[in-house]
Amino acid sequence: MQEKIIELRKLKLLFVEDEDDLINIITDTLNKLEANFLTAQNGQEALEIIEANDDLDAVITDINMPILNGLEMIQILKEKKPDLPIIVMSAHTEIEYIDKAKEFGVKDYLLKPFDFMKFIELITSMELKKDVT
Repeated sequence: MQEKIIELRKLKLLFVEDEDDLINIITDTLNKLEANFLTAQNGQEALEIIEANDDLDAVITDINMPILNGLEMIQILKEKKPDLPIIVMSAHTEIEYIDKAKEFGVKDYLLKPFDFMKFIELITSMELKKDVT
């Protein structure tokens, strides 16, 4: 797992999540892992961050959020940056949203509650624009 964490540190990630408790857990854990990441609380904020950060390796997003939800953000993002990998975080009850995200080209998803071990395995196994090996 230490090798995976070293690979994770080479990436720049954006987490889009409106639940303060979850974003606090993600932030605390990623800080402990010394990961390079940004956070946004809705799709609109995420699009602004993505526009200002050309070096992002992946976006990990919730679906149900205020202002601009995850599906709307994904649709816009796929038009502007079709090669930027997106991972959807979703609850078990939101499978129809995952299916819709797949229609927009999203290949990977994580079910809530957020599992960091599964996340690290997934993000370090994805083919990202940077070589993480």
